[in-house]
Amino acid sequence: MSDGQFFFCLKHHTVEGEDGCKAADRLGPYATHGEAERALEKVQERNESWDNDPDWNDTPPSKD
Repeated sequence: MSDGQFFFCLKHHTVEGEDGCKAADRLGPYATHGEAERALEKVQERNESWDNDPDWNDTPPSKD
């Protein structure tokens, strides 16, 4: 594996190199093996952040 080319495979839930599964089945590239291992955690963190971002919240403010 070359530096900076780590991917998280969504099909197998493993970290793999450039020659792994097809691009549609993985996240990355990541700079380190450790970053790739945390891929799903990072996705969850970003989703929660975006869900709670007032600039992107479609719910109108309540009229209290």
